[in-house]
Amino acid sequence: MAKARTSQILESGWSFRQTDGPDDWRSVPRVPTNVHLDLLAHKQIPDPFIGLNEIDVGWVGEKSWSYRVDLPPIPQSVKDTGARVALVFEGLDTFANVLLNGQSILCSDNMFMSHRLDISDSLQERNKLEIIFEPALLKAREIKSQHPEHKWVGFNAEMARLAVRKAQYHWGWDWGPVLMTCGPWRPVRLEVYQARIDDIYVDYTVSDHHKSVQGAVKCQVDGPSGSTVDIKVAIPDKESVFKGTAAVKDGTVTIPFSISNVSLWHPRGYGPQTLYTVNATLRTDGGELLDSQTQKLGFRSVKLIQTQDDIGRSFHFNINGVDIFCGGSDWIPGDSFLPRISAQDYHKWLEIIANGNQVMVRVWGGGIYEDNAFYNSCDELGILVWQDFMFGCGNYPTFPAILESVQKEAVQNVRRLRHHPCMAIWAGNNEDYQVQEQEGLEYNFEDKDPQSWLKSNFPARYIYEKILPDVMQKECPSVPYHPGSPWGDGKVTFDPTVGDMHQWNVWHGTQEKYQIFEHLGGRFNSEFGMEAFPHTQTIHSFVTESSELHPQSATLDFHNKADGHERRIATYLVENFRMTTDLEKYIHLTQLVQAEALMFAYRGWRRQWGQKRRCGGALVWQINDCWPGTSWAIVDYFRRKKAAYYSLARVLAPIAVGVQREHHDWSVAHARPAKSSRFSVWAVNSKPYPVEAQVELRFVAISTGDDIKPSVSKTMQLVANGTTEVINGVIDNVKEMPHVLAARIHVDGQVIARDVDWPQPYKYLSFSDRGVTVCQDLDGEKGTIHLSCKRPTKGLVFEERDGVVLSDSAIDLVPGDGQVVRVSGVKSTIPLRYMYLGM
Repeated sequence: MAKARTSQILESGWSFRQTDGPDDWRSVPRVPTNVHLDLLAHKQIPDPFIGLNEIDVGWVGEKSWSYRVDLPPIPQSVKDTGARVALVFEGLDTFANVLLNGQSILCSDNMFMSHRLDISDSLQERNKLEIIFEPALLKAREIKSQHPEHKWVGFNAEMARLAVRKAQYHWGWDWGPVLMTCGPWRPVRLEVYQARIDDIYVDYTVSDHHKSVQGAVKCQVDGPSGSTVDIKVAIPDKESVFKGTAAVKDGTVTIPFSISNVSLWHPRGYGPQTLYTVNATLRTDGGELLDSQTQKLGFRSVKLIQTQDDIGRSFHFNINGVDIFCGGSDWIPGDSFLPRISAQDYHKWLEIIANGNQVMVRVWGGGIYEDNAFYNSCDELGILVWQDFMFGCGNYPTFPAILESVQKEAVQNVRRLRHHPCMAIWAGNNEDYQVQEQEGLEYNFEDKDPQSWLKSNFPARYIYEKILPDVMQKECPSVPYHPGSPWGDGKVTFDPTVGDMHQWNVWHGTQEKYQIFEHLGGRFNSEFGMEAFPHTQTIHSFVTESSELHPQSATLDFHNKADGHERRIATYLVENFRMTTDLEKYIHLTQLVQAEALMFAYRGWRRQWGQKRRCGGALVWQINDCWPGTSWAIVDYFRRKKAAYYSLARVLAPIAVGVQREHHDWSVAHARPAKSSRFSVWAVNSKPYPVEAQVELRFVAISTGDDIKPSVSKTMQLVANGTTEVINGVIDNVKEMPHVLAARIHVDGQVIARDVDWPQPYKYLSFSDRGVTVCQDLDGEKGTIHLSCKRPTKGLVFEERDGVVLSDSAIDLVPGDGQVVRVSGVKSTIPLRYMYLGM
């Protein structure tokens, strides 16, 4: 009788110890895990996220650690069927020697790879599994010393990290701590089977009219011949749209299919996120079940449009025949200790991204190929994924062993992720071409001989321009590949006319004023940012001494890993706002600076989407943190949203309005005001059809709240999927008192978009006596907050109470335009605290 495949996760029963320490095995709460989590569970180390404890736990990463577990018994009746027994390790971090009954069965040195070991012939009556993890920190230094021929250069952390296929941020980054983990960081499984389905790949093409799809379901089968595979493709809760059966031949099955009237998967806001279920069933010729695997996928076409134009070469995405402005953010790993991120955590994070009107997230190349749950949520929520391969900020070596490991790593992860419709692009690395430029490494774009690249002092080119594109062409040819981020077809990485760019001349580099952000961008801006403090609750989570609760304390500085952050935060604050030493007000000011800076960037770049696609997208650095601290994140470690999150959600709404006066550099002009200033009002519409709208502009005095001249109103068609220029004018700064320009869009009688432009800098303005009224009705699970003012008010930011979701925050108010904030998750009638500029 045939034996159907069984799979058991080895989650409990494990113990661990320091390999060269006493024989005192301690219990492990659960696997997946890492050593820091288990030491914390036994109170052997302090919480490294609190205070300066990161320093005190550094020794952990320099020791070897062992894990062991007794395998469940395999019944004799199962063995008699001729079934195979396999151990599956979905992820081992990083240098791991796996022992079964004292015999080594695997030596792994790549955190990003999974392993399947047939242990059928090694089993005894009782079986003990042990994994010895050597310290990646010391191993990396050893490997580096063995290759003096390589030029070990890069940005962030020590360069020994380049020698090891481990998450690079574990070595410390300019936003995160040095916490060198090890352990079975992804599940360990015991499988028993006679034959099994190893891989399902649905290779398909969407028709030019985007109404049908043709392709083939391809299955790899592991096991003896003499079996068949049944395929069923269906939309949940509906009848199957395709069924097919074929015999296994040489371990493979290919079943062609065709679906007419297909329901495509679309990015959020552009149509439904239809997901089909592919069920593959493996049976013996006699019909007995051997294995069954299910995979979800969505049908869509994805193109990276790079065509010559009057600027250079475009760079934007087209999904299902529709150009998409990809406003979104960059994602770093959600925790320094990866095993404690649950599927629910991933979904909550991605809901935050989706609810912020973001349509793309970039998985950064110094972290990990994310958990399946991450991509599943992106599929469900309609979020496109820009996926980096895991190379970040360095000149990576190319000795034979690491090239072999990289090739296997790429194949595994591309195969694991290729069925996800959210996958829009794979990029070879993060900023490695910038390292090449800044370090003067050899690079001749015209040289197309891969073997010569290996002989240069920038051999990593072989990875990005040979190994990875070859893998993509073979395993996933329908998804675009981009050699790096940033990258521009052999031009310098800061060329604004081609490819994508990382614009860091605000904050880093020349530290330009953020008011000119829009003039600093390129064809696709895949990194840019501004730091801000997290909310007070987050600061209290890691500052335990009341004497450290001030803006310049050692603990607060320790929890900001960016070089020179003290000077840069101070520079952008002092240039724009009146300074304070009060911690609550200081937090508020840093968040306003971040919100303003990113708003200027997104607003200007989305305007440039226009009809000519001058800018194809903007991904802010960064959406999240891996620990509590001050960084470029717009949502902190505890998922508390900073002011910038709300500002960007307004700018990225399906229909948004922009109003802006021309920049006057007050520092160069020695605070002498311009006699006049040009201004403009525009509207952006991401919908695939024109929208009838009324666009209104008011001129409101900052000191009195009065309209200083009649408003302007236009009823017009907002062009489909583009920008509509609405109003242009001139402000007479001599005759007219300082005032804000307040723009709104009405559709069907409802205000759906607002923007307020202020004279810059804010430090020259008086914000006393704003006459703000905040009426909070929080009785029950849901509530409302009504806002109004007598004089223009800047940046009203609410506290981020855990579990409470706000429809808006970081709000600018003008008289006569009351706003309503919807609140959900309310557990208390206690009003939310808030702060606005000058309060």
